[in-house]
Amino acid sequence: MKKIVFAFLLGLFCLESAAQKLPDVKLKDINGREVSTAALSNDGKPFIISFFATWCKPCNRELSAIADVYEDWQAETGVKLIAISIDQAHNVQKVKPLVENYGWDYEVLLDPNSDFLRAMNVKMIPHAFVVDGDGNVVYSHSGYTEGGEEELIETVREYTK
Repeated sequence: MKKIVFAFLLGLFCLESAAQKLPDVKLKDINGREVSTAALSNDGKPFIISFFATWCKPCNRELSAIADVYEDWQAETGVKLIAISIDQAHNVQKVKPLVENYGWDYEVLLDPNSDFLRAMNVKMIPHAFVVDGDGNVVYSHSGYTEGGEEELIETVREYTK
């Protein structure tokens, strides 16, 4: 019986410690303000982090598809999306015009050296994460196919308190 209780408690501890928190990387937003990724939050509600680049067509399709339903998502769940551009320094000036052209109402951060990308172990873009209200990464997905954004909102709904 002691072994069963010990195994159960060990399992709970492992599950709790397995939750991935956001690494601390210093980025800038599209207006030049410094932001610490470890401090990203949404007032206790889930949020989405989406890595993209101006030259990545699937990334732009995904963020545009989300933009079409973003207002509804926010009204329903309070979710916010933080878009992380991995455009390198020589292309970073293209990010703000692209965001404005598409009318994306997202917080946009710049990762020109791919420091946050590497810290999050992202291998390809687009790549989206859902972070719960406690700051734990609870979902990760690479690539985009039409309608794929529904997986994101379903996960957000699961973690909406």
